[in-house]
Amino acid sequence: MTKLGTMTAAAMMALALPAVAQDASTVVATVNGTDITLGHMVAMRERLPEQYQALDDQTLFEGVLEQLIQQTALGDQADGLSRRGELVIENERRALVASEVVQRLSADAVTEGQVTEMYEAEYGGTEPSTEYNASHILVETEEEAQALIERLNAGEDFAELARAESTGPSAPSGGNLGWFGPGAMVQPFDEAVQGMEAGAVAGPVQTEFGWHVIKLNETREQTPPPLDEVRGEIEGRIQMQAVESIVSSAIEDAEVNRPQTQIDPATIRNDNLLD
Repeated sequence: MTKLGTMTAAAMMALALPAVAQDASTVVATVNGTDITLGHMVAMRERLPEQYQALDDQTLFEGVLEQLIQQTALGDQADGLSRRGELVIENERRALVASEVVQRLSADAVTEGQVTEMYEAEYGGTEPSTEYNASHILVETEEEAQALIERLNAGEDFAELARAESTGPSAPSGGNLGWFGPGAMVQPFDEAVQGMEAGAVAGPVQTEFGWHVIKLNETREQTPPPLDEVRGEIEGRIQMQAVESIVSSAIEDAEVNRPQTQIDPATIRNDNLLD
């Protein structure tokens, strides 16, 4: 039989197989009397790293099933779990149950009303403001600052002068201070910048740091972000608040007893306790 004929026959046989109800209890393999179900496979697939999720369905199905078969067969060879293994399983089960409880109780935590309310609380009524991008040259005396202004008026480059003459930390970047809003700088500097036009040079301006020659590079209007732009962040914060509330409530309702036994905190690093 040709290869094409074999593939066709296989396809016809597959079509002839009876349909199987595919729910979580569907048995896909049995190892030494232990059933492996479709539910086991889906649960394992959910926890796989992203690169495995990208596999095609056939490869993913076969890989997950083979992994479960191997684990089940190996498990039958074990003579019970070690104490370490038992403790790991207890911790993992505790974490899994806690995670599912939090997910169930916080599923409806985020509502459109809450999102809108938080957005309005943070951005509602916020007026547009001007942001500034400026550079400066910082020197110790007014005379030095005035001499720099004269050199600039003669055509020298501001950034080059800043690199050569400024004593400020922004000197290596040509004196550039980046973007900042009103009130971000010390008052004399702030007032000077707000009174300038883009491209202008001002000074000497005295502050507690010394004498400044300032260049306003450009300005821009800063407006509150639209709701859709910050929706994800707001929803995440509401969700986190709900989770914190759920955890706090659970602790308050729980009866927690801590024996007054004195235990050296360093003991937590003693792995030999599990042997």
